[in-house]
Amino acid sequence: MNVKPIVVGTDGSEESLRAAEWAAGEAILHAAPLRIVSAAALPPLMTELQVWPDRDHFADFIRSERDLALDAAASRAARVAPGLVIVTDPVAGPPAQRVTAIGSGAAMLVVGSRGAEAFTALTLGSVSRYTAAHAACPVVVVRDLLPAASGLVGVGMGDLEDCADLLTFAFAEASLRKAAVLAIHAWPGSAPESPAAAAAGARLAELMGNWASKYPGVPVSQQIMPGHPARALIGLSARADLVVMGRHGEHPGPHGPGPIRHAVLSHAHGPIAVVPSGR
Repeated sequence: MNVKPIVVGTDGSEESLRAAEWAAGEAILHAAPLRIVSAAALPPLMTELQVWPDRDHFADFIRSERDLALDAAASRAARVAPGLVIVTDPVAGPPAQRVTAIGSGAAMLVVGSRGAEAFTALTLGSVSRYTAAHAACPVVVVRDLLPAASGLVGVGMGDLEDCADLLTFAFAEASLRKAAVLAIHAWPGSAPESPAAAAAGARLAELMGNWASKYPGVPVSQQIMPGHPARALIGLSARADLVVMGRHGEHPGPHGPGPIRHAVLSHAHGPIAVVPSGR
């Protein structure tokens, strides 16, 4: 049986190297190979203009930086996961689109939250935003890492009726880590004891009970929390090994998935997994 790889994008920045370390540990958990990808592309203006002083020299420099980034990421990954099968993949083209396309057949795509700001063509900040919004597989954006494992996987439960893919991923990750699952559903305002909030809490408890029966070795708890969903998930990220949130179709409104995802990815204290629905 073919095992889907864990794919990680790198540009040589410290955040992308931390992402490579995290991805290596994830590959060990999944007994999967690790594929490290880096894309090199000329800045748009230089691409559009065929005649540019030192264009070829600059292109060679960009490719050299890409290859150095791959070597550095492979070294960091091998250091934390000796014996792991690691493949490096230098590619050409716009980094966000190329990394996303390559990760489409992966078990998971991992990126750093920001990249090497000195080189626009290699920046991973834009890559993390693009992959989290468009990738066909789960995307993990690594910002910071907890100093020690907490044994907790957090799940942000937004849509309680469209969460099967989200919970499948979260419980599988918790099972691999021998961790507990904490599911939270944020309730706007400060009245989580309202009848509507109570109904949501009952539905959340029902869902968690169903999934706990599928994963009897995973401790489960749930909580209705007052306040904005992004704030609740950011707070959860400070004490969880991984926080998992879903990605549905974008809807208008201040609490739509787009703004929530952007806020969490921008301010999280640890790795955040974004799982597309209907995959």
